[in-house]
Amino acid sequence: MTALSQVNLAHKLSLYFVAGTTNCQSPESFRDILVQAVKGGVTTFQYREKGANALRGEKRLEMAKRAKKICRDHGVLFIVNDDLELMKQVDADGLHVGQTDGSLAFIRKETEGKVLGVSTHTLAEAINAVDHGADYIGAGPVYATVTKPDAQEPVGPEFIKMLRANGIAVPIVGIGGISLENTKAVIEAGADGAAIISAISQAEDPKKACRELLFDILEAKRGL
Repeated sequence: MTALSQVNLAHKLSLYFVAGTTNCQSPESFRDILVQAVKGGVTTFQYREKGANALRGEKRLEMAKRAKKICRDHGVLFIVNDDLELMKQVDADGLHVGQTDGSLAFIRKETEGKVLGVSTHTLAEAINAVDHGADYIGAGPVYATVTKPDAQEPVGPEFIKMLRANGIAVPIVGIGGISLENTKAVIEAGADGAAIISAISQAEDPKKACRELLFDILEAKRGL
């Protein structure tokens, strides 16, 4: 399990940026966008290198190392998506997995001392994730998203409310179609943070976008 308390982790998950080079115009722009994002207030970054043109092998490893250094230099939690070996190679702060990424019991054992996040779409999946030691869960997709073509049907902010009402107490991060227009609704529903891809990676000014998103997230938390 992670050494972070639930309160500290919940704070760290506030503005959760998810991206890889395929979410940006080029590998070079990915680095620049990440630098702007962490300067803008991102609290957690998940390196998610997916898609037909995704980096492989040594290039993937080197990019992960660069991303980790940027995060460490700015006090940002660095999470790797799906790839347990890559997480170990770069000594990331944690791993995030989906429902088809293997045995949660095995993954939890292999991530001892690290942060483990699990994507969930139903209450049963959330309960199972918590029972297997997930430090936080990703809930969604909250809204429709074009970033993940195989995403399931949107569950809306009500899904997060339902998870809280049914005893899910670990930190929750809403994910899927979240933007400046709907971030507050996700937090007000009970999420501790918002996971965002395109609203940051495709923004004209990623640093400004992050500042605005974080402002809305913190304002919504203060209002609870």
